[in-house]
Amino acid sequence: MSVPVQPELKFEFRACGAGDIDPVPGSLLQNEVHVWRASLPASPSDLPRFLQLLSDDEKERAQGFRFDRIRNDFIFTRGMLRTLLGCYLALPPADLRFAYARHGKPFLASPHTLAIAFNLSHTDGMAIFAFARDRRLGIDVEKLRKNFDVEPIAERFFSLAEWTALRQLPGELRCEAFFRCWTRKEAYIKAHGEGLSHPLHQFDVSVLPGEPAALLSTRPDSMEARRWWLQDVPSTSGHVAAVAVEVSPSPAG
Repeated sequence: MSVPVQPELKFEFRACGAGDIDPVPGSLLQNEVHVWRASLPASPSDLPRFLQLLSDDEKERAQGFRFDRIRNDFIFTRGMLRTLLGCYLALPPADLRFAYARHGKPFLASPHTLAIAFNLSHTDGMAIFAFARDRRLGIDVEKLRKNFDVEPIAERFFSLAEWTALRQLPGELRCEAFFRCWTRKEAYIKAHGEGLSHPLHQFDVSVLPGEPAALLSTRPDSMEARRWWLQDVPSTSGHVAAVAVEVSPSPAG
C-alpha cells in the first residue's frame, strides 16, 4: 500500500515474516520511506537462523536477557533488520556492522554509513522497521492498553497544548489518543537520536481523534517543525504506530 504525502516524499507500508521478504535491492528511492511490519512472537523454528546473522556483541546482548520472550524478540527483530538491510544493499546480512549514537540509536558503520537510514521498534505482538535514504527518521509502535491511567504520564511528559487537548476528550477516547500522541512524540525524538533526553514539552504533536499525525510546533526553533513529517503507520488491531521523517535537512546538515 502506497500513500502519497508530498511530491517529494512517498510512504510504502509492507508486511514481512520469516519467509516472505521480497524487497528488490536498490528499490528504495531517494523520495521514498519504506515501513515494514512483522508479528511477534516469531516461530521458534526461525530463531536459530536469525541468531546466526547476529554479530558477537548482539549475541552477547541477547544472552543477557533473563526472559525467553524478550530474548527471542530481540533475536528476531535484529535478524529481520539485518535481512531487510541486506536486501536493500545487496549484501550478506551477517556482514553488516552497526555503530551506536550517544543515546544508543544504531546506524550502519563504515563503509555503509551514508547508504541507508533506518530505525526499528517493537512491543508485545508487533515489530516495525523504517528505511530511507539521506534523511533522518524514527519510528515507534505501542500496544494499546485498556484501562490505562494516562493522566499522570501525560501531565508529566506531554506539552501543555497536548495535555489540554487530551483532558478535553471523553474517557473512552482518551486512552487511544494518549498512545497515538506518545508514538508520534517518540518517533520524533528517536529520529533525532536523543531518546528521552530530548525535552518532550518543547514540541507539540496532534492529539485529537481524526486528526492526521502532525508536528504542530517546535521550541525554541519554530522553523524546526517545517523540516519534519509525521505519519501514522497502519497496524493491526490493538497497536498504534507512527514514523517521523526529515523532509529537508536542518541548516546544520
